[in-house]
Amino acid sequence: QITFGSIFLGNVPVHEEVHRCAGQIHGYKGCVRDFQVNNKELFIIDEAIGGRNVENCNVPICDYHPCLNGGTCTSDAENWFCECPKLYSGKLCQFATCDENPCGNGATCFPKSKRDAVCLCPYGRSGILCSDAINISQPSFSGTDVFGYTSFLAYSIIPNITFYYEFRLKFQLANHHSALEDNLIFFTGQKGQGLNGDDFLVLGLHNGRVVYSYNLGSGTAKIISKPLDLTLNIHVIHLGRYLQKGWLKVDDQKNKTVTSPGRLVGLNVFSQFYLGGYHEYTPELLPKGSRFNNSFQGCIFDVQVRTSMNQEFKSPGTPEGHPNSGRSVGQCKDSPCSLIKCRNGGKCIEGGSTVYCDCRTGWKGAFCTETVSVCEPEHEPPHLCQQGSTCVPLPNGYTCHCPLGTTGTYCEQG
Repeated sequence: QITFGSIFLGNVPVHEEVHRCAGQIHGYKGCVRDFQVNNKELFIIDEAIGGRNVENCNVPICDYHPCLNGGTCTSDAENWFCECPKLYSGKLCQFATCDENPCGNGATCFPKSKRDAVCLCPYGRSGILCSDAINISQPSFSGTDVFGYTSFLAYSIIPNITFYYEFRLKFQLANHHSALEDNLIFFTGQKGQGLNGDDFLVLGLHNGRVVYSYNLGSGTAKIISKPLDLTLNIHVIHLGRYLQKGWLKVDDQKNKTVTSPGRLVGLNVFSQFYLGGYHEYTPELLPKGSRFNNSFQGCIFDVQVRTSMNQEFKSPGTPEGHPNSGRSVGQCKDSPCSLIKCRNGGKCIEGGSTVYCDCRTGWKGAFCTETVSVCEPEHEPPHLCQQGSTCVPLPNGYTCHCPLGTTGTYCEQG
């Protein structure tokens, strides 16, 4: 048993005997925070008999970029904290509303706030959490929602569309202003490159007119109808193409024709057949000449196609009439808000099959039944506790628990 007269922390005084016994000794380089011997804490500076080359530790935590999800790290000699961007919380900004996804049946979860999420429902589902099954015979599209997503249906690739096709469909507008500005009805083509020479077939609305365009690889052909008769409740479209020649018939307007430029005669498409919108936020990846800024607002139904003059018309999809996927598509003339009652002045917002409550200031939760604490980030006005301190609610107001090295009512003083 060996008994030492002193305990050395970090390094030992260098003597000849030490060199002979142990060879070259390197002292510890770093920081020691707590020092305990036999369950007794020794105060490193106050109880030290002597020492040299020791200074206050200042580990630059922010050099290690600990903050996640775009958080900003701030540190001083004693403390550090992450300033989190909107919709993220936690010491490292590691928590988001949709991390524990409350949405069911493959819905798209979008964080409405740090506490609440909105479920953008897939095809065939509706409700706050997309738990309700719905039958869709006449799809209703809601355009682009406030979160930047479009409602859409995606069907399997239409086979044998290369040299000949005919489409028939009907649509009903939800809004005679925004639904006519620059809205997609359907698209199929070489999706994903956004280039000039990509093949595509697209139908949409622009400035109150129907626009039909296609590119066989050597230039875009386009037909623009006369302005729609807005006294009609339902509009009927019949369009087609054989080799380079295309035609468009809208309602009772005269048939219009066009011939595509260049020598190419075949339409080569690789994407699914998109109805009403796109899977992506925005259509930038679509071929040039095929882009509409917004998705459709209203109902599209009785969509039929054939790829030979000798064929019968049939609905797209495999099996026939069944889409592969979709988002925020409801049944025409149905209102999911009729089944939802938002409380405390909340407003029901619907988009196709997607529905949620937009709560008034001071309320939160799926049905606006929960109050927002004075210490929560959604509270208006926000609390004044400085970053790094902890806001603690009181019966009348709140108090700020300050981190080491700060003081003041709001921990604003060093």
